[in-house]
Amino acid sequence: TPKLGPVTVGGLNCWENWLPLARAALYAQGEDLHVAIWPGSQRNTEDITRHIARESRSYVASVSGLMRRSDIDPSLPHSELLIVTADEFMADGGYCVAGPDGEWVLEPVVGEETLEVVELDHTRVLEERHSLDVAGHYSRPDVVSLRVNRKRQTTAEFDD
Repeated sequence: TPKLGPVTVGGLNCWENWLPLARAALYAQGEDLHVAIWPGSQRNTEDITRHIARESRSYVASVSGLMRRSDIDPSLPHSELLIVTADEFMADGGYCVAGPDGEWVLEPVVGEETLEVVELDHTRVLEERHSLDVAGHYSRPDVVSLRVNRKRQTTAEFDD
């Protein structure tokens, strides 16, 4: 087995996962494993997880919350109203893992809390990038480029 070195992990939160320029910035930094964090819904994770995996030729783990009506704390103000109006699942989970070819390593898990362990083979990332590497040999920097401001943001800057 060849020594592959460390895996580069990146991630985005919620709808940021749907932002193509944010994803492109992560790809340009060599992301091999993308962690997509969601409040919890299969409708959010199912399509975009596989899309990011195919686009980036990376593994993608979508991590999603699960919130049931029964999780509403009765001591919360107006909890009675929330309990009678809430669906059984307000956030149904939908966590999953896709491989760099877009196929499921772990299909979406909905409506249950479990601990799942999957093994990722980094050579699959390299194999898939032989045919398409959107931040490498197929990136077309002669036509398109992305400028990323990595400066720490602040509320105010003062020029004296």
